[in-house]
Amino acid sequence: MTNLTPHPQPRAQGNDRQIRLDLDRLQRQGFPETVFCPGKTTEQLREIFRTMTQARQNVMATRATPDLHAELVRFFPEAVYHTDAHLITLDVVPLPEPRGQISIICAGTADVPVAEEARITAMRFGAKTHTIYDAGVAGLHRLTSAIDETASSNAVIVVAGMEGALPSVVGGLIDLPLIAVPTSVGYGWNLEGLSALLAMLNSCAAGVTVVNVDNGYGAGVAAARINRRVTTSTKSPAA
Repeated sequence: MTNLTPHPQPRAQGNDRQIRLDLDRLQRQGFPETVFCPGKTTEQLREIFRTMTQARQNVMATRATPDLHAELVRFFPEAVYHTDAHLITLDVVPLPEPRGQISIICAGTADVPVAEEARITAMRFGAKTHTIYDAGVAGLHRLTSAIDETASSNAVIVVAGMEGALPSVVGGLIDLPLIAVPTSVGYGWNLEGLSALLAMLNSCAAGVTVVNVDNGYGAGVAAARINRRVTTSTKSPAA
């Protein structure tokens, strides 16, 4: 049973405001806390990185910019910037050994940043990943020729903007848990992803689960949890 009694939490100090980090999350959920960069100063992020690494926890910071990475890498030379995903990672212990597989299907090139955020999240949380990119409904042959590649996956993440139709199509072709991610990519009254979000919520394909607009991280975590549960429950007993 998970121990829910919190340990005393170190507090990162930045701009005279204490930041309370959830260092027990790794024990409770199997994943360390992830840092959302917008709204935080460079000083605050620097202290968060320092506190987490001192606690021997890997750091993943989302929605980061190249300029922010340039500032942080002065203090943390091993910090890596993932350009497509807009992530900064800093590893002080080995990542989980990858087991199982998650497929990420992406409609168009403009949706790749969200898809990459999902892929790297799932990979860092213990899953092998397989990608099928540029497989939107405007060129359906690109999807149908590759859909069989998802058969060995434990979950599928589908990322799409515009009218958000891709998860419905994929959902009608596979029997796997499907997590749909609407993106803010689209023309005019796309409403910054709201039209894709509503389309996915109203999917006629049964069993499609939807996260918020551009939330590749949330989809990656959800898929990683499914994958972890499947690989744990099917793991052969030690001889």
